[in-house]
Amino acid sequence: MLAYVVLAFIGILISILGIVNMTGNISSLHWYHRQRVTEENRKPFGRLVGSGTLIIGISMLIAAVIIAIGELAAIPVLVGIGTGVVVVGAVAGIAVSFYAMIKYNKGIF
Repeated sequence: MLAYVVLAFIGILISILGIVNMTGNISSLHWYHRQRVTEENRKPFGRLVGSGTLIIGISMLIAAVIIAIGELAAIPVLVGIGTGVVVVGAVAGIAVSFYAMIKYNKGIF
């Protein structure tokens, strides 16, 4: 029971961080990325990185619901599906964030 509660809580925190980044506030990002992004590109960069972060957070929330249903209804295959949702969401979110870093920073490092 604790596993999906923790997963949902972390998903909510990551989703909030993504929404904050989407507004153009990139203060939560590494100093390197803040320095290399020009002032006029801060909003689009934050929007893209925030979208990637939001994808990860929402996938964690969806997975928590699926895993909770699986545990409460004693359907073990739902736990595997929930894990798959997290993996796909994390890969997609990281891909979007890396795309933003490559586009606006000319690299991820």
